[in-house]
Amino acid sequence: MLRCVFLATIGLLAVAGPLSAQPAKDAGPASALAPVESPASPDAMEEAQLGDHWTYEYRDEVSGEVKSTETSIVTDMTESEISVRLGQLGNSNTGYLTYDRSWNLKSNGAWKYNPNDGTGVRMPLVAGKTWTVQSTDFNSEKGLSFRRKGSSKVVAQESLTTRAGTFDTYKIETTYSVRSSNDPTRKVQILRQMWYAPVINHWVKRVFTSRTDGHVRENSTIELVEYGRR
Repeated sequence: MLRCVFLATIGLLAVAGPLSAQPAKDAGPASALAPVESPASPDAMEEAQLGDHWTYEYRDEVSGEVKSTETSIVTDMTESEISVRLGQLGNSNTGYLTYDRSWNLKSNGAWKYNPNDGTGVRMPLVAGKTWTVQSTDFNSEKGLSFRRKGSSKVVAQESLTTRAGTFDTYKIETTYSVRSSNDPTRKVQILRQMWYAPVINHWVKRVFTSRTDGHVRENSTIELVEYGRR
């Protein structure tokens, strides 16, 4: 089963999908993050289109190993939602996610997020902007329910370079806790850092860290290696 389904059991998401294109020919160095002293505003957000796709490399920061190459591709859109097909290179299974138009997750297979998982963007983006994160995550098949609560903040505007190129991004930090509705004593603390590039209407990089009882349980990174339009 796809990794994203496993992570969803605690109300999380790691994008995954079939590799739909080759990595960029001019592969740059490993992720290099360089703050810009006086950055210009990134280009206006591109509207999503059918066939838009983003390919990421997933790395486990605990072991230092690259675990998979993952892709998401837009399969359908309405005025309020974007549907995405997910998979992994070398894995025949696929999954389907539904987002709102600001990339907040609304459903992930059996998991539903009411009103959404709160890990998208809130336009217009500007350094210092904050907003709250609150949702109920419910799996009807397993009868599981979790409540998440936290906040997001645009902490900086930065230039970020990956194998896919160099992008003007907004760095957004989201911190929240996830508690089981069945056992409120069970609590997971999450820190998600996202570098969102309006020009491609997606994230260039995400860093995900989870802690239980103050101890790190997962520390992972996804980084853009290729993207494109149909």
